[in-house]
Amino acid sequence: MTSGPIPVDFSDPAAQAARRSLDVRWIHGSESAKHNTDPELQVHHYDEHTVILRQNKAVNYEAPFLFLLFGDERAVLIDTGATASPEYFPLRRVVDGLVTDWLARHPRAGYQLLVLHSHGHGDHVAGDAQFAGRPNTVVVDAALDTVREFLGLGDDPGTPALLDLGGRVLTCLASPGHHAAAITYYDPFTGFLLTGDTVYPGRLYVADWDAYVATVDRLIAFADAHPVSHVLGCHIEMTNEPGVDYPIRYTYQPDEPPLQMTVGQLHDIRRALGEVAGRPGRHVYDDFLIVYRA
Repeated sequence: MTSGPIPVDFSDPAAQAARRSLDVRWIHGSESAKHNTDPELQVHHYDEHTVILRQNKAVNYEAPFLFLLFGDERAVLIDTGATASPEYFPLRRVVDGLVTDWLARHPRAGYQLLVLHSHGHGDHVAGDAQFAGRPNTVVVDAALDTVREFLGLGDDPGTPALLDLGGRVLTCLASPGHHAAAITYYDPFTGFLLTGDTVYPGRLYVADWDAYVATVDRLIAFADAHPVSHVLGCHIEMTNEPGVDYPIRYTYQPDEPPLQMTVGQLHDIRRALGEVAGRPGRHVYDDFLIVYRA
């Protein structure tokens, strides 16, 4: 008699709460990018099944964050960073190592990797090609029609879809406004609301005003109805001084605030949108900026 793999229990997130921390000193560049000694990717194990990665600012100033979530049947990598070259940005090697380590602790055959995106801007999709030809891997193009068809999202952005990783089921919410194909992912196991470039401590670039306001309204309604531990975007651009951001293309950010934001800050963003009322320009608030060019 043979037994299958032991299923991971994703029904009791409190069981691992003591091992979870976002008290992290993220790599943030150095005064001389030429002499930067940070790893190409910082790896932070939030818990046994959740990994947050940050790209080195000396490799690309955008320094996006990426998220690797493990389920019983497959893992999902959300975003692939800002650099295509595996020589300078060995994302595939790092992810392969993390998957291998996870499978050593949780053996199972035919384990899949799904590559998805928060949206289709270049600093979030550049590493896609590194996963071409990887066994048991699906890379979903970030184009609007492709990603919505894959996730099962229809024309109504108010209707979410579910993505089952095997016992760990993410809620996927269409989030247009910054980018037409933007998706927010909610993970009930960690309580993460993964907002991409829609919400983060930095410059909130609004491409479609009405769509962005509607998206923030939907995120607030969702967050108010679900246990959200952290609102996590893909960048840090602010300093610890209220209302002051680092210059674009700056590769040294030694005084960053935390990556994580709160549901209360989502409400702050909505109040700011009401004050801005669709006026083009750069509108400065303590924890973020709203940048809109009509």
